[in-house]
Amino acid sequence: LEGFGTIVESFDAAQVDIVTWPRAGWRPIVDGTGNEGGVVEDVFEMQRVGGCLYAVNHAVERRYITGWYEDPAVAHDEREPESTDTLYTHEANYHPDGGQIFFPRDGEPFVALLAKPGDDIRPEDFVAFYFDGSFGVQIFPNVWHQPLFPQSDVMVFNNKQGRVHACVSVDFIGEFQTYLAVPLEPPA
Repeated sequence: LEGFGTIVESFDAAQVDIVTWPRAGWRPIVDGTGNEGGVVEDVFEMQRVGGCLYAVNHAVERRYITGWYEDPAVAHDEREPESTDTLYTHEANYHPDGGQIFFPRDGEPFVALLAKPGDDIRPEDFVAFYFDGSFGVQIFPNVWHQPLFPQSDVMVFNNKQGRVHACVSVDFIGEFQTYLAVPLEPPA
């Protein structure tokens, strides 16, 4: 995980990395300011409905469709996919203001799709990391990610992140005319 994040063994003890607001000119940010937005904490729910994967981030009150288990053009939440071994996703984002900690509540395995910082990102820069569910992960500020992908149909994470929650995103369809295929099975 070097350069992407760190393993989190205790959700309660883990501290979210918060980044001081960048200065606009040559004058420095006053010590102790620019990082006072704080941290917000709540659950992050993932649920497969038919061929679609949905996410609800209760900490920032956002809902997302994070991917499809078959060709997104035909995937539907009222039809079961032939397989749930691969997820197709269309976007990723990063938070310049702080990290994000995900910790599985029930010890279930999951996959984190991550890419190192830099706005000149390409689909091939992304790496899928498999986690066995015995620990969580803190995704560093500026690291590209998607919500974490469960192997089960429903999964709940404890979630901590910066309250500001600035997002910079990449649209794989609009920029690269492709989806990313993310393997969800453990490596052989």
